[in-house]
Amino acid sequence: MRLKKKKAPPLIVHIIFRLGVGGLENGLVNLINHMPVEKYQHAIICLKDSTDFEKRLKRQDVAIYSLNKKEGHDFGTFFRLYKLLGTLKPDIVHTRNLSAIECQLPSWLAGVKFRVHGEHGWDVFDPDGQNVKYQWLRRSLKPLIHRFIPLSLHLQSYLVEKRRVPNNKITRICNGVDIDKFFPLQGEKKRLAGCPFAFHSNEMIIGTVGRMHGVKDQITLVKAYISLLQKNPQFNGVVKLIIVGAGPLRDEALQLLRQERLDHDAWLPGERKDIAEVMRNFDLFVLPSQAEGISNTILEAMATGLPVIATEVGGNPELVQHNVTGGLVAKADPEALAEMLLDYMADKDKRQQQGSNGLQRVLSEFSLNAMVKQYINVYDGLVCRDQ
Repeated sequence: MRLKKKKAPPLIVHIIFRLGVGGLENGLVNLINHMPVEKYQHAIICLKDSTDFEKRLKRQDVAIYSLNKKEGHDFGTFFRLYKLLGTLKPDIVHTRNLSAIECQLPSWLAGVKFRVHGEHGWDVFDPDGQNVKYQWLRRSLKPLIHRFIPLSLHLQSYLVEKRRVPNNKITRICNGVDIDKFFPLQGEKKRLAGCPFAFHSNEMIIGTVGRMHGVKDQITLVKAYISLLQKNPQFNGVVKLIIVGAGPLRDEALQLLRQERLDHDAWLPGERKDIAEVMRNFDLFVLPSQAEGISNTILEAMATGLPVIATEVGGNPELVQHNVTGGLVAKADPEALAEMLLDYMADKDKRQQQGSNGLQRVLSEFSLNAMVKQYINVYDGLVCRDQ
């Protein structure tokens, strides 16, 4: 008796701008790493290129392709994508954010049966989603997309109100956090390689993590830190600032700190591979972004047991419950942020209680396993149409 050859799992091609350090990219890697191998095969197409970040993929069967898109309008990219999709013959294409949504057209032309698009956050050139050209682009491609996946209620409302996407084509899926990697500090803080701080018990560490450019707006945090110490000089040498991430705002931040002679109390190491360990040395996490979807770093900070101060934009209010797991503050307002920082510095019990509240919320509502199951349900719902 001849045994039937086992059918290979369906192939999902994920199309993103670049596989580098970032929340979107981290979410994609987590999804692939934690999805059962027998469910789906995966490939990643980068419109630009890939970096060492790809080493975080645990599966060895994930092919990564770089189209090396030129700056500006490079229509040759779409032709290369069309040919590549014709070779790969995926069952599903999943594009993410504005930079990749145009890839829905060559995906359709290449005959990909099912097409998904994720909205993870705002583009740096459209931080509030008000750009009419981008709204028109998204609306014109809407008929080609079978399922939209916004990460926040704010993005879901945008899809319905601005892009007129029917609710039955939308599935909101929040990010999940890896609690095996991000967890509260056990015991004493440990000195980090390259860090100038010894982490004495009387010190307080204000920290943030993220790419230092555009809407992430770490400059507002730096200005707030400077204002805080100028108005409260007794905290000089006691309150430290750590900003992890690379990008054009890093040099500007360092210059501001040097001008005020506060660079000795700040550490801006650029990119780090030990983010979870670094965050366990924070006492307070701050996200000063001018726009956000659902922030991975907020979830990671909550899983680390940290109270979180975040700007009241995008999906941040869905994660940070004001005066319960942290505080919400207006965007681009360093003085308001400085006042809130002072309030948290003065109340250790508040920091500990809100950090604990945030941890419990992550454990009950934002598990990685729940996120993966929701994505599988979306993919299964499409593939089953064809069976």
